[in-house]
Amino acid sequence: MVKAAQRILYVMLAFCIGLFIASSFFIRAEYSYFKSGDIPVLEKQQVGLFLVILGVVLALGALLYKLCLKLNKYSRNIVIPATLLLSAAIQIAILFLFPRLPTDDSETVLSLARDMLYQQDYSSFQTGGYLHMFPFNFSIVLYLKTLLVLFPDNYLVIKGFNILFSLVTTLMVYLLYKEINAKSTEQDYGVLVFAATYIPSLFMSNFIYNDVIATAFLTSALYCAIRFIRTRSLQDILFAAILLSIGNYFRSIGVIFLIAIMLSLVFNMRTLGVRKLLLSLGLTAVLFNVPGWTQNAVLQATQVVDEPVNDNAAPVYMWLNMGINLETFGFWDNRESYNIYQREANYNQAESVELFKESISHKLSEATAGELVKMYYNKLVWTWTEGTYQVERYGIGNDSSSDSGRKMGFIMDRYSYTTWATDWLKADSKYRSGLLRVLYVMNILMYGFLLVRLISSIRAKRFEETSLILVVLGFIGFYLLWEIKSRYIYPVYPLLIVLSYMGFKDVYDVMVLRREYRTDADQR
Repeated sequence: MVKAAQRILYVMLAFCIGLFIASSFFIRAEYSYFKSGDIPVLEKQQVGLFLVILGVVLALGALLYKLCLKLNKYSRNIVIPATLLLSAAIQIAILFLFPRLPTDDSETVLSLARDMLYQQDYSSFQTGGYLHMFPFNFSIVLYLKTLLVLFPDNYLVIKGFNILFSLVTTLMVYLLYKEINAKSTEQDYGVLVFAATYIPSLFMSNFIYNDVIATAFLTSALYCAIRFIRTRSLQDILFAAILLSIGNYFRSIGVIFLIAIMLSLVFNMRTLGVRKLLLSLGLTAVLFNVPGWTQNAVLQATQVVDEPVNDNAAPVYMWLNMGINLETFGFWDNRESYNIYQREANYNQAESVELFKESISHKLSEATAGELVKMYYNKLVWTWTEGTYQVERYGIGNDSSSDSGRKMGFIMDRYSYTTWATDWLKADSKYRSGLLRVLYVMNILMYGFLLVRLISSIRAKRFEETSLILVVLGFIGFYLLWEIKSRYIYPVYPLLIVLSYMGFKDVYDVMVLRREYRTDADQR
């Protein structure tokens, strides 16, 4: 029964990945803030160029893997710290080469942190304030406030902590891979190097927000939960529950990881035993909301708010309403949904819920079945094949002094100063567009190897990666309904690295075995 359920999950993800790969031969998902503005773009694929870049990336990947095999003779105590130091050095260089200043939400949360620290101003919790609307972002405000106490007004230090969290994620990718492949006799440093040099993660340390932090905690929680299934040590599930609750506190999509972990525990009931299963489920569920409950209690006790912060916050229906849009297929709707909550409902959650329900019902009834199918297809394909997590906006940034940017009316990002690197990647330069295209192709190539792994696992009836599969499927399902940005699926990238590396290794091992077989046959 359990294996049948796991097989269904693998087949479902294989279908989705197959859809993404097949679609990439016809359309290309793109996000270029300078060229097109803050909108998702689907354009006709240039198949020839796509295949050429794919071949080059594949060749470079194979070369890097061969180099990593040479590291097998060295101890983990040497290779792991050295790889993490290399990754840290690259990220530090990026911070100096692309000194992106905070903009949009990152600028807002930093400003609120300063107001609370220096002026004791918590007015943003009052009606109409940013934290009244989005209380879930108080976690990042509190985090930034703490860093500002220790390191006043220092962007580099804040971004430096991003690097530390990024390194934690890189280490967790390696440990997660080794935990799933516990029987492997190889060191498998390739997956560590891949994670340490993954370009989107290198640049995202430049973005002052919650993405990098939450990804580190949630990936660590998943690793500890999978480890618990093997060790049955309550210490592991306790760590998993604590890390999961903190990760969810920073980004509320932690609930997807919660469901995945709990289902994985249930699937392994025979291994854990009923008593430990119930204890682990209860512990994980109880600790999950502790940070949120604590926050509410403290804010009310200090009279910052006189009611739970979620009582009149923007409701989930706002993002569901935003997620139904035929023109931008669930991307930002130019404040249409915000206005329903802010102006029509006057920041009243209960009233806005009814208005959003009416809006959703109207959108669904007005659109034809064909239009809805096309919208959801575009939504899926763009979100999952864009491939850069919008790193050109959130990690690289751009210079607001650009004449073209001003003429087009974009609110461009700003740099503290310009460098040769910012000049190379400015506006829509060939270097910038080339990097985005390479990241796009690399993402599709990862899907290809992931599909190989899924198919081989289904055939061999081997389902050790079920926890990871559940998380990826959870994100696919969630963002099929929710407002989309490809940045929103950033917490999944560590799992995609693990799964795609498994598929790559499967293909590589088969090719090596065939080569050895042919060599033996020729010698005979």
